[in-house]
Amino acid sequence: MVTPLAEMEGRLVLTNTAIHHAAQRSGRTLADVTLVAVSKQHPAKTIQEATWYGMRLFGESYVQEWQSKAEDPQLVGIDGLRWSFIGHLQRNKVRFLIGRVACIETVDSARLAAEISKRAADRGSRFRQSVLLQVNTNGEASKSGFLPEELLATLPDLLALPGIQIDGLMHIPAFRDDPEETRPDHAALRVLRDRLQDRHGAALPELSMGMSSDYAVAVEEGATRVRVGTGIFGPRPER
Repeated sequence: MVTPLAEMEGRLVLTNTAIHHAAQRSGRTLADVTLVAVSKQHPAKTIQEATWYGMRLFGESYVQEWQSKAEDPQLVGIDGLRWSFIGHLQRNKVRFLIGRVACIETVDSARLAAEISKRAADRGSRFRQSVLLQVNTNGEASKSGFLPEELLATLPDLLALPGIQIDGLMHIPAFRDDPEETRPDHAALRVLRDRLQDRHGAALPELSMGMSSDYAVAVEEGATRVRVGTGIFGPRPER
């Protein structure tokens, strides 16, 4: 009988192997891609177990849930444990994350960026909160994020904000049954990043794109970080 721990270990091996091969196909290596283990709705014990197999960066989508895990005795004190916030963020909850998460990946508006800047500046002139700008690559009404042309126009203002470090872009394309159908979306984000760098001289090294269903395609298209949940932990527990 295969234990849940062995299943997790096996899924991690498969995920890292797939990332490695996809990275090779794009002329890179496994070390060029960061794996974010999406741990939302999974208990602290499961996150602790994932650290036994080398995982250190976990993605959470809800501020209150993240807080409870960040303060859980099972996780406090684990060397190198880091968090990436990957959910929709309300401005009134920004203060809880500043300086406590490695990255806020879902900065989807200038107003949110300004609030992060304000809260980060309160920590002193040397502090900079790492963020990614969320892009709505297809202009879907149901999706959050900057429209590409909007971001091309406003990036200089965002870069001028104190207290934040804009490290790149992220997106959440529509789910498709065939992962190959997400390729144009991922390619569009990479092309936009390149246009932003060329037009504004900004260093935007990070491209967070790809989830459990399509991360290999995303890596082939240039992803530097992928967000994988069920591919590591299996199905989320029922609430």
